[in-house]
Amino acid sequence: MLRRMPPVIRNTLVSARDLIAAAGPFVLITLISLAGAYYLLDPNPPKRVVLATGPEQSDYAEFGKHYAAELRSYGIEVVLKTTQGSSENRRLLRDTKQTVDLAFVRGGSSSATRAADEEESGVPLVSLGSLYLEPVWLFYRSESARNLNREAKLKQLAELRGWRVNVGARGSGVTGLFGKMLQANGIERDTLRTSRLTQTPAVVALLKGDLDALVFVAAPESLMVQMLLQTPGVKLFEFAQATAYERRMPFLDSVMLPRGVVDLARDLPAQDMPLVAATTELAARADTHPALLQLFVQAAHNIHGGGGWLAQSDKYPSAQNTELPIAKEAERFYKNGPPLLQRYLPFWLANLIDRMWVALVSIIAVLIPLSRVVPPLYEFRIRSRVFRWYRQLREIEDALRAKSASSAELLEQLNRLEAKAQHVTVPLSYADELYALRSHIDLVRQRLSSGD
Repeated sequence: MLRRMPPVIRNTLVSARDLIAAAGPFVLITLISLAGAYYLLDPNPPKRVVLATGPEQSDYAEFGKHYAAELRSYGIEVVLKTTQGSSENRRLLRDTKQTVDLAFVRGGSSSATRAADEEESGVPLVSLGSLYLEPVWLFYRSESARNLNREAKLKQLAELRGWRVNVGARGSGVTGLFGKMLQANGIERDTLRTSRLTQTPAVVALLKGDLDALVFVAAPESLMVQMLLQTPGVKLFEFAQATAYERRMPFLDSVMLPRGVVDLARDLPAQDMPLVAATTELAARADTHPALLQLFVQAAHNIHGGGGWLAQSDKYPSAQNTELPIAKEAERFYKNGPPLLQRYLPFWLANLIDRMWVALVSIIAVLIPLSRVVPPLYEFRIRSRVFRWYRQLREIEDALRAKSASSAELLEQLNRLEAKAQHVTVPLSYADELYALRSHIDLVRQRLSSGD
């Protein structure tokens, strides 16, 4: 096949074939090293992740949809798991039998200290940062407060005694948080007629008059919060002692709901409203893929970084005020922002380089010395195609000197050798070796002819 080709193409193919043969072991070692590093480092994140949110129509559920949309652009499916809220989310994250990878958790729904939280049994958790503030919303009916004072206004939590109050569904974390607030005010929970309805049925019961008050913790962007703030006959409890709550309960912050922020035209609220708020953070299992954590932190910045009713722009997400230890990926983001390569390359490529660059440098450091073997090996393969005929030429010459064979027999052997040499193909850079062989064959022929 090669003999029928033009000489230039034939020589090129031969050179390429020899180069591939010489470099083959080197390339094979390189591929095996890269495959091993890829397998061990596992740089690409899974294409499916489960995020535990909260009840339907809650702020957790709404924010979950935003996260799903953000990660969809990277080809990752975020499965949103509806739960009762923060306490259930934390339990699902720690449960080894569950498939939840990340979840929204609220300050005050866990142990009082980080050290105690780390000692809890189950899967260890990390935080991707605090996302936003969730005020404690205590809404009550004006009609229920009519007998308290002229303003029909609830001024102290102690005035809730005897009221029908919904304190949050099981697993929401609201019950424990509000219970701590009642305890701080010296109020026994059994002095209230409490119920444990989920958020939507509780709101319906309040509007129907079956409840006097309800308490839940949610972001101001929550649809239920915005609806109740504008509902006639429903009032919002003013935490006049918000600073005191902040001092006594480390998981609470005092915040201010600015006048008119709900509706400027209707001046709602009609005055600044002091509130207390818990910080919500995004928690994840410690063994969650690092690239996923990185993507979720970036998504959190895009979703929560714009500010809102209670926080200024770029205040959240933050590494501050978290009950769980900050994940390394999140810590790196808060210090340096998004990885440099992601600003110029597609995520999959930037992530691949970012995760494997240490392994790549190590592999290159090992392969550079090995690569020096390739040129001598290539040269040996080419020259051996010519030099192997010198052994037969030497045997003919020795036979001539020893006169162990007739000149006719030696001449016939020499002609066969020359015929084979005519079909040897080498790259042009090694043609001198081939021509030297032919010259030496002619030299031996002359000796045979002269009878030396």
